Amino acid sequence: MDVDVCMATATELRQTKGKMIANMENQIERVFDFEYLVNSQSKEGKQYRVVKTNQGWGCTCPDYLYRAWNCKHIYAVQISFELRQEVAKRIIEPVSITSCQFCGSQSIKKYGIRKTKNGQNIQRFICEFCNRTFSLNIGFEKMKHNPQAITTAMQLYFSGESLRNTQKSLRLLGVQVCHRTVYNWIQKYSELMAKYADKINPGVSDVWRADEIYVKVRGDQKYLFALMDDETRYWIAQEVADTKEKHNPRGLFAEGKEITGKRPVRLITDGLESYHNAWKKEFRSNVGVRSEHIQDIAIDGKIHNNKMERMNGEIRDREKTMRGLKIKETPILKGMQIFHNFIRTHEGLKGKTPGEACGIEVKGENKWKTLIENASVANKEPKAKERLEDFA
Repeated sequence: MDVDVCMATATELRQTKGKMIANMENQIERVFDFEYLVNSQSKEGKQYRVVKTNQGWGCTCPDYLYRAWNCKHIYAVQISFELRQEVAKRIIEPVSITSCQFCGSQSIKKYGIRKTKNGQNIQRFICEFCNRTFSLNIGFEKMKHNPQAITTAMQLYFSGESLRNTQKSLRLLGVQVCHRTVYNWIQKYSELMAKYADKINPGVSDVWRADEIYVKVRGDQKYLFALMDDETRYWIAQEVADTKEKHNPRGLFAEGKEITGKRPVRLITDGLESYHNAWKKEFRSNVGVRSEHIQDIAIDGKIHNNKMERMNGEIRDREKTMRGLKIKETPILKGMQIFHNFIRTHEGLKGKTPGEACGIEVKGENKWKTLIENASVANKEPKAKERLEDFA
């Protein structure tokens, strides 16, 4: 019994020390999936490698090697992983009307229903302060068709359907539109949501991946350069270039830093020389943790770019259905980025979206509608503020 008590006490002590390490800055470095480096607390400059295998966690420290028990470094990695999952989430809720659009007063109440020409029922409100009535169809103002039809079209299209197949599917739901109208919806709302999404700071990891894939634009070969987080698979940034070897991806890396508010500790790319030059300009620093660039990747090796290739497959499938892109600045690619990050769930993330893995949770039964509403509100906030100041 005394032995059991001693073992339990020793385990608690290692867990306590592991928690202390996990809460300290720059003590744990993620290398790849389930592989970490943990700084030694007694020997300066010494690091222990913690790896997860089919048999469980292992460490290169003496405690684990000679005593075969979970050491403080293993506990530190496990606790660190849990802490990252519990990062304060950014909740994107469906927009609710809480104030008067004319005077800003919150003393409003429901005041019947307004029926539009196309059969939509939109809630009306009355302000008890200025006694004016109003109704808001946030994000879908002056649209002939209702939000459900528009968001259904976007879901069908980005799930793999062509514009004309999307049009045919909508007709089964009683929505009469032409394929050009569907494209106009996609163009309008993809651009709107992209501006909003780029201002959301995702909780990405310290390991990023970059790769390029050729796409056809009106029959001409172009290259889509993309930047993705390794742990959450969050598609951080993208840009379309005319060439591969001569293109400088420094702008892509700079955009990634601006969106995430950080630089990666490790960047994984193929052997394209321009990646290394851009990495030296944007990510390498002598201040803080030194950044590392890994270019020696192989499909069957320890270091590979399978996650990036999987995302490239999504792009390739979409492009085949479209039979190529029509313009270089197409909104389709931005819409695909929104779909990848916030709508599509991934088996590798246990059924989560990359956004959810980054701490960005989109609420509501219709996530497209929630994103469009919030993007529309964010786009109109400066104008609303000016109107309230003029009223005052």
